Amino acid sequence: MKALVVAAGIVFWTLVLGVAFLAFFPGSDTGGPVAILQIEPGPATDEGAGSVEDSAETPDQGAAAVPSEEPADTAPAEAPAASGDNVNMPPGFAVAPGAKPEAPMLQPPGPGEMVPSGQLGAPEAAPAAPGAQAPDGRQGATDGGEQTASTAATQASDNPQLAAVTPPPPPLETPAVEPGVGALPPVPIAELVEDSQYGPLPKVASDGRRAIDVYARPSKYAAKNAGDPARVAILVTGLGLPDSPPAAVLKGLPPSVSVAYGAYGRSLQDGVTFARADGHEVLLQIPLEPNNYPTENPGPHTLLTTLPPDENMKRLQWLMSRYTGYVGVTNLMGGKFETTQNAMTPVLEEVKARGLLYVDDGSVQGSTAGQIASTIGLDYSVATVQIDANASPADIAKQLAKLESVAKEKGAAIGVVKAKPATVKQLAEWAGKLQSKGIVLVPVSAAVRSQSQS
Repeated sequence: MKALVVAAGIVFWTLVLGVAFLAFFPGSDTGGPVAILQIEPGPATDEGAGSVEDSAETPDQGAAAVPSEEPADTAPAEAPAASGDNVNMPPGFAVAPGAKPEAPMLQPPGPGEMVPSGQLGAPEAAPAAPGAQAPDGRQGATDGGEQTASTAATQASDNPQLAAVTPPPPPLETPAVEPGVGALPPVPIAELVEDSQYGPLPKVASDGRRAIDVYARPSKYAAKNAGDPARVAILVTGLGLPDSPPAAVLKGLPPSVSVAYGAYGRSLQDGVTFARADGHEVLLQIPLEPNNYPTENPGPHTLLTTLPPDENMKRLQWLMSRYTGYVGVTNLMGGKFETTQNAMTPVLEEVKARGLLYVDDGSVQGSTAGQIASTIGLDYSVATVQIDANASPADIAKQLAKLESVAKEKGAAIGVVKAKPATVKQLAEWAGKLQSKGIVLVPVSAAVRSQSQS
């Protein structure tokens, strides 16, 4: 028995010593329990956050890491920005411990919506009291916490990220254009066009509308009322002819200035469209026989006193068909034709029948146009001042002063001038000073109508 007790004691202590040896000297070829180790989480790498096993150093490749149930002595490392998928967070994003990162905003906010400042990395400002002013003088938020457009714009300029996602404020509403201001409507109006063997001709519509009514530039001074200011009108001629300047010569002129196109140039309808787009009403300039014809020849299809009325009518209709959109007719030369009543009467009757007005440029002494117009009831007027475009600026200024004087005396006056760049510039400067003189610049059609009411 004593021997058995001694043997059992030897075996017991042998086992105890063996277990202790395996515990403190791992890595032997035999399997056995491993040491219980405390693993500290390592700092996140530049490549992004990974698993704890990847970022911590393992004391031995053969040992498995087992988390300790006791708290570590040192402070825990900062929580990684993301877990599991190596996501690089954009600047300004912060994730609380245990919370999931918020995804960036994919769509800009709608009108009037503001991006939460937390998503942009900026500290959220406390809401301002209604009507209070910020330290920099800007007005605070309005009632209900909504920001005004000016406050939002200021914050957007201070924060580039906010400016990138905040929609711009809506544009200011364009005020309504007053009647008669700006570009004139496109032409032609189908009801005012008659097809002919020569091309489109003007006509009176079935409802009574005329070119003088539809194609004229609107003006409240077309009707003559007591107390109205004196009216002056300018007709710029010499366009639409072989030696005429381009339509761009009109740039800078007030829209109330009227223009006359001849019938011989190229792209005449384009020129009329250009003029009307700038607000200018248009007249057709027709060639009439001068005193020294054919030495001085206005051009093909000139109306002649030696031709029978039906032949002159064919020529007149050819001239009228060159383009559309004009309110009336004026003469090109005509020293002999306008003084011959038998030749002039059929022409003015045709002008009236087609719903047009007639403006005599005033260059013909003894013209019968006024007498004929009065007899047949044609809308008619004669220019009182012919402004010499070749004169010096001082002489042109004197002629314009004469036009003003006649307008104040008679209530309205028309001046005619040939298109030249220098003259056009002087006209524009002169027109800008009329209001201070108590004079209003009106289209030729308005001057014709106001004079017919005298």
